[in-house]
Amino acid sequence: MGEEGGGSVTLLCLTASSGVPLFCRSMGAPSKHQLPFSVIGSLNGVHMFGANLDVLLTAACTANSHVVWRVFHNSITLIVLSSEEGASDFALGRLLDNAFSAMVLILGLEELVNVRNIERLKKDLRVSGGIGECLEAFAGAAESRFGCLVAGGRLALATEPWWQLAPQELLLLSWLVGSLPPHAARDYPIYLPHGSPTVPHRLLTCQLLPGLEACLICGPRPALHTVETELVPRFWKPLLEPLQACVNPQPHSLPPGTTLPPGVLAFLLIHREQRSSQSSVQPPGSGGEGLSPKHRARALRHFYALVAARYFPWEGSPAPPQEPFQAGFPHRARHCYVVSATHKAYAIHAPQHQLFLLLAPHVPTFALRPLAARALQRLTGDAAC
Repeated sequence: MGEEGGGSVTLLCLTASSGVPLFCRSMGAPSKHQLPFSVIGSLNGVHMFGANLDVLLTAACTANSHVVWRVFHNSITLIVLSSEEGASDFALGRLLDNAFSAMVLILGLEELVNVRNIERLKKDLRVSGGIGECLEAFAGAAESRFGCLVAGGRLALATEPWWQLAPQELLLLSWLVGSLPPHAARDYPIYLPHGSPTVPHRLLTCQLLPGLEACLICGPRPALHTVETELVPRFWKPLLEPLQACVNPQPHSLPPGTTLPPGVLAFLLIHREQRSSQSSVQPPGSGGEGLSPKHRARALRHFYALVAARYFPWEGSPAPPQEPFQAGFPHRARHCYVVSATHKAYAIHAPQHQLFLLLAPHVPTFALRPLAARALQRLTGDAAC
């Protein structure tokens, strides 16, 4: 890859099973530096070769390039190459997460997990590839670096500076947008509890479709009228038809065809690096067994609060109070469980994920750990979990 002019970034998308290229996009690279098919095949081939030997290849460095691989739902492989100075695994991993989220935003997860027609998928992905670029351009035109799309009350896609907000700020902003009365456009004053607790900013929101809003954090400019009447039509009108697909959320927060082991009543899966989560209090197969959805949510919330406070603290949080038996152990807990009359609960702390399960009381206690491990594998698609 060429280094003239400050480096470049190339994003590759392939099918995970057969390695068929779906698209290749570059930024900052002149046409002569576009990757040939032989290089694309070699990059995917070395990753597949390692997978066949039960070796997970996630990143590699050369003298002038940084490469990161990631497989999503055992269906889509994304590879990013960067020759930019200071490129990190975390930043490039976030780019891959955003790229896949953009694909889900347009096509829905089922189309990506169950690929039926590769040529049609290639055509559809031409649109999704422009969503992230459109969001960046939209925010830039509004003199902001902070932009996101909120679908169904959930953060669907965001610029990198938005992801770098404190986790609490990310959560509060999503809640705020979801709690405000529906309106075509809003200009709402906000303070960022960690980033700017004394200087106010403006939260601008514009409804692109029912259930889908574009959000910006801005300073004094631009005027809301300018964003609503000039910027939204310019950047989003050409994409409104494909954006319609992202308004309908996936049922049960599970990939199509994914089932959880019998006895699982509810789950919360936290992606630690992505700072995102998925959950359900009515996963497929749970039926009307045991607690009502309302009581499942309450029990899962209480279990999470207990475990997060005592056993799985987040980095940077105060040291949790230790129970007497913990004092003699040099390591932190990686598994924990609770048994009650109405349910059982189990939690796993893995390198990239945390999983919290609510289970029926008839599930044997000795079976909780292997059952939770199977659930984590099915939810993440990672056989190494």
